[in-house]
Amino acid sequence: MPSNFHDEFQGELKAGLRELEAKGRLRSLAEIRGVNLCSNDYLGLAENPALKEAVVEAVRESPRVGGTGSRLLSGHAAIWNELEEEFARFAGTEAALYFGSGYAANLGVLTSLLNKGDVVFSDALNHASLIDGMRLSGARKVIYPHLDLNALESELKKYENEHCRKLVVTESVFSMDGDVAPVTEIFALADRYGAGVIVDEAHATGVHGPSGRGIAAASGCADFLVAAVHPCGKALASAGAFVCGSAVLREHLINHARTFVFSTAQPPYMAGQIRAALRLALAMDCEREELHARSKRFAAALGSRGWDTGNSTTQIVPAMIGGNEETLAAADFLQQEGFAVRAIRPPTVPRGSARLRFSLTAGIAEGALVRLENSLNHWRDLAYRSAVAGRA
Repeated sequence: MPSNFHDEFQGELKAGLRELEAKGRLRSLAEIRGVNLCSNDYLGLAENPALKEAVVEAVRESPRVGGTGSRLLSGHAAIWNELEEEFARFAGTEAALYFGSGYAANLGVLTSLLNKGDVVFSDALNHASLIDGMRLSGARKVIYPHLDLNALESELKKYENEHCRKLVVTESVFSMDGDVAPVTEIFALADRYGAGVIVDEAHATGVHGPSGRGIAAASGCADFLVAAVHPCGKALASAGAFVCGSAVLREHLINHARTFVFSTAQPPYMAGQIRAALRLALAMDCEREELHARSKRFAAALGSRGWDTGNSTTQIVPAMIGGNEETLAAADFLQQEGFAVRAIRPPTVPRGSARLRFSLTAGIAEGALVRLENSLNHWRDLAYRSAVAGRA
């Protein structure tokens, strides 16, 4: 006679989902429709005909279309070595190692470099993959307020005389706020107190720095960092991520990063896709300049109408609203106006800071951004009138 486990288990899951729904936090999958302001395809390469042709050619030339095993078993191919060398030159580092995703890269780096007695200093707004990597490493965690270098220095001082491994971990472009970490200053602080630095370049790769090489390259610090992580699934319209650093770091990761050792390799044609995307991105200075100019103008236009866009200086422009219900209502209104916008709410962002996150890409026309501004302002006017009428 079967136990009641299955029924009870399903009931518990359903209750949890109902609780999320009651709080307005139940997520669901939906296809993007309208002007896409959720995309990380910053250079428009995901729809680029030249990249599509390169992918077809890479598949045609590939010896197989499956990974078949980890790279340490049957999944390695010479093209991965070639691509890693090319990407290291792009990133300005001695070496690079490819992981199947940015999440796997961050977990692999942090769990293989940190141990229980070590200390990791993390910006309060770091991505979930960095947070999970730090947790799984078992290291002591010090969370400093977002971009607060005085607080970071104060915390570094506390551990200055401890003989353990110390790492400062930060994103370069923060994914929810669109602001930029002062990598040069962070590196200088860390170096002064005997710590290393890891920078996640997820939203900078292909977009910021010389020829899109990232914030660390722009700062001149790339070759001195413990690691720079460059994901390929955003501006490079591909998949996976490179951990860039020294040759000895690469060898260490091959032997100790569990997310590398125990993951099935990507098929060889993916290396061909990434290589083609990287070479296309290197030649897209005009697209980068135009994207930066439009992003700056868009943020300024929202600011001139009283919208709080935080400290954004990049292609990620938030419009802070605060409450969950209001943010959901704004997103729904804009969706009806033909804009693919998502409400970003806790726990993705801190409580009370729900927002619309506008992710600008090279494929969004200037006219669409002007129409977006007008629609957003129109929603606020309607919401204000409704609130006034409700109080009357």
